[in-house]
Amino acid sequence: MAENRTRTVRARSTRTTVRAATATAAAAATLALALPAHAAPFDPAPGADGVGDPLFPTLGNGGYDVRHYDLSFDFTPVTYDFTGTMKIKARATQDLSSFNLDVDSLAIDAIKVNGKKATWAIGPGQSGQELTVTPAGGLRDHRAFDVELTYHGNGKTKPVSQPGWRYMSDGGFASAAQASRADTFAPVNDHPSDKATWSFHLTAPDGWTPGANGNLTGTRDAADAKKTWDFSLKSPMAPELLGISVNKQTYLYGRGPHGVKLRHLVPEDQQAKYKPIAEETGGQLAWLEKTLGVRYPFDTYGVQIVRDGYSDALENQTLSLFGPSWFDKPTYSTTMVHELTHQWFGDSVTPATWQDAWMNEGPAVYYAAVWADQKGFQPIEEKMKTAYAKLDAVRKTDGPPGKPTGLGGFNIYDGAAVSLYALNQQIGQEQFEAVMKSWLGKHRHGNATTQDFIANAVEVTGDASVGTFLNHWLFDLDNPPMPGHPDWGVAK
Repeated sequence: MAENRTRTVRARSTRTTVRAATATAAAAATLALALPAHAAPFDPAPGADGVGDPLFPTLGNGGYDVRHYDLSFDFTPVTYDFTGTMKIKARATQDLSSFNLDVDSLAIDAIKVNGKKATWAIGPGQSGQELTVTPAGGLRDHRAFDVELTYHGNGKTKPVSQPGWRYMSDGGFASAAQASRADTFAPVNDHPSDKATWSFHLTAPDGWTPGANGNLTGTRDAADAKKTWDFSLKSPMAPELLGISVNKQTYLYGRGPHGVKLRHLVPEDQQAKYKPIAEETGGQLAWLEKTLGVRYPFDTYGVQIVRDGYSDALENQTLSLFGPSWFDKPTYSTTMVHELTHQWFGDSVTPATWQDAWMNEGPAVYYAAVWADQKGFQPIEEKMKTAYAKLDAVRKTDGPPGKPTGLGGFNIYDGAAVSLYALNQQIGQEQFEAVMKSWLGKHRHGNATTQDFIANAVEVTGDASVGTFLNHWLFDLDNPPMPGHPDWGVAK
């Protein structure tokens, strides 16, 4: 009996020890839960003043990712005075002691970060100016933060770099921000690699009509006999595709394939001239959807035709901008298709760096050439043969299509289109269509590189030699032979 009692005492003692250990572990777990979730020490440092773009190293800024821009812009026609408030929702990608935004000739009035006053300084940048913002406290890696900047300026102030403003004779304006001029309108992270959704609140006097990317969601009265027009763009957009305006202009509405909302802006006194042209857009949308095998990537589209002050054409996201001189040409629809193609190539699938700009312009030139061929304007083979002959010399002066030394050259436009034409000749129409369709689906509303394009082509075709083929066409300093056209030569 005594032995049994001893065993019982020992058993009770063991259970007590286990219970005590369990309680200790539970207390430790509770204490651990009470501690901060981040294990790494907080080590804030300034964000980089550029993203390291191969062509423009100091464009954009590092240390954070913008998720949403909310721009309020109050414009006075004729005088070109404006006030603005930019609200930015972002997420830190490192511990930040300060971060930069891109501006050019904007007078900053106040900045708040997470509702607290911040200090700032403006210094020189490669394109425009660098705005360095120092929050009251550091910002932790992976944490969301809000920035509110109020500012003012005048649209006719000479910028440090190139202007983004285009002036109309009626006293209004339109923005042409590509490639890095969005910062003449508002503080932004001005590089295509940082896409975000947008809201716009454009205020102008009664009788003046604002336009912006995305959908018009409503209007409301504002002070001083003005009205505010609200717009929403729910698909991410790079700042260089900013398309805002205030002019004596009128909206024209329609419907595209499967209900895509069409809204166009034309001079209010020239509706009879431009309404039939704007109405061609629905057919062009349908043609591109069929040709690409991919639906239009946004929920609205339109053309903005200005009265004067602008002579080019530009693919502002969901609202392409055109100078009036384009429509004096019988082949104007080719240019319309070019800018519309950019909504897929460049606006939805956006290059990760400006070195990859051929991925924007090559498809736009190529599919516009297909359109022109089908409309009887110019045979595509004739256009490509001429471009092929010229490209060989351009490769040596301006760089090959995949490695240009600058933007806006023949190499990334017609030269890149010739490279796509060569790919079509090499792999055949059916596989070419599959490659382009896969590309648009895989990178929809994202960013991608030239190497991503090459890898996709290899994956879709199942042929590793396609990668070698594209590397030659995109990076060699001499024209490779054109498949199917051994007689094609270079210009002498």
